[in-house]
Amino acid sequence: MKVNKKLFIAFSAITVICITTASLLYFGIVQINHPSKDKYPVRGVDVSEYQGNIDWSVLVTRDIDFAFIKATEGSSYTDEHFSENWEKASKTDLRIGAYHFFSLESSGKLQAEHFCDSVQSVPNMLPPVVDVEPYGTYKEITEKDVSELTDWLTVTEEYYGIKPIIYTTSKWYNKLIKDSFPDYDIWIRSVYSKPNKDVNWIFWQYSNRMNLDSYDGEEKYIDMNVFCGSAEEFLDYPKVQ
Repeated sequence: MKVNKKLFIAFSAITVICITTASLLYFGIVQINHPSKDKYPVRGVDVSEYQGNIDWSVLVTRDIDFAFIKATEGSSYTDEHFSENWEKASKTDLRIGAYHFFSLESSGKLQAEHFCDSVQSVPNMLPPVVDVEPYGTYKEITEKDVSELTDWLTVTEEYYGIKPIIYTTSKWYNKLIKDSFPDYDIWIRSVYSKPNKDVNWIFWQYSNRMNLDSYDGEEKYIDMNVFCGSAEEFLDYPKVQ
């Protein structure tokens, strides 16, 4: 069968472009989202043990205003670097907050108690966060999951005296959060596009491919976020008392 030379060259060129583009995105050389600095002047990071040892004295110079730090996961796991990160970050000028990765395999109440036992309040602390997203074989939400998440939110709010923030993906926001938890502030993950207009978000994780050169972990990238509001509004944003 005779191959059309022009068609072959065009196909090869498209393949090379696709591979090159994917590589540039993967290695963080090209960033898809570029939130306006004028519209979203307040920026921050979220970190976990994957960033390894963080030099907070360097990280604070990277034009950021806040940091969310992973504290716990499930009903018993504590992030290996949480205590160190929490202590060092609390000595900077950043507003900091702690987040919990919600497990669909254990009691929401026990998970909340584990989080509350692990996270000591600090001045100007951001509201606690629960990270609710698909993982492993857990791709769908059941009524029991909604009930367990309600327990986590209730226990945590009672303990800290402030409504938690819910971190989630656009898909799970539409499937679960929008109707079941309409009164909670949303931290939305959307690293390949702007958040959907129907998501009423307060924080937006717009990139998972930034390199701020202030940590030594196995994960060389760090997540970047913006706050939906001005610097003055961020200062007034609710804090744990």
